[in-house]
Amino acid sequence: MPLKEKFPEHIGIIMDGNGRWAASRGLPRMEGHRRGAERAKEIILAAKDLGVRALTLYIFSLENWQRPQAEIAVLMKLLEIYLQREMYEFRKEGIRFRAIGEMWKLPKGVQRLITETEGLTSACARMDLIAAISYSGRNEILRAVKKAIASGADGELDESRFSAFLDTAGVPEPDLIIRTSGERRISNFLLWQSAYAEFYFTDTFWPDFGKEELVRAIEDYQMRERRFGAVKL
Repeated sequence: MPLKEKFPEHIGIIMDGNGRWAASRGLPRMEGHRRGAERAKEIILAAKDLGVRALTLYIFSLENWQRPQAEIAVLMKLLEIYLQREMYEFRKEGIRFRAIGEMWKLPKGVQRLITETEGLTSACARMDLIAAISYSGRNEILRAVKKAIASGADGELDESRFSAFLDTAGVPEPDLIIRTSGERRISNFLLWQSAYAEFYFTDTFWPDFGKEELVRAIEDYQMRERRFGAVKL
């Protein structure tokens, strides 16, 4: 099990490989997405039990709106079913839910469930679960700049003040970013926030990424020396 020392406070996960997982088994892509949703629940609870304070899952990017409409419709339905099923479980487990991204692009039913889940879990304090949905890091930064200008704070901005205009305001920056499926890029995920994050890439497809590999990622993180640009003498 991971040591309590040097434990990542905030982990971000780019959940990738659902479609390829399904294709490798001769299954429809939609089955990969369904199994990926099941895996997400396991990892959320595992992260909470391990002591992670914040977990951000990259669920659906702004670029994903370019996918076939039939696939998008299934993904949105899966998200709706998932929230309906899990919102009370989140509250029971002490998990505070929040969504980041351009929520207005989502179907009205999904928007309503996101708002309901956020309200239902607002007093929870064991772990923050942040769902990046209809999200793009560049888009988030642009929206933050516009908010800063509208507030009149643009002439007084420093990094700390600017961070308050981001979707993740109030949440510590991620210590560890995990990407599954063998890809070695961050795909527009938490660009500002992950400036000094450690990265863990695995060939495992998301539906096969279990608690054991989450533990391995944390243990790998704990073996690294984080200097944040400084030199250790």
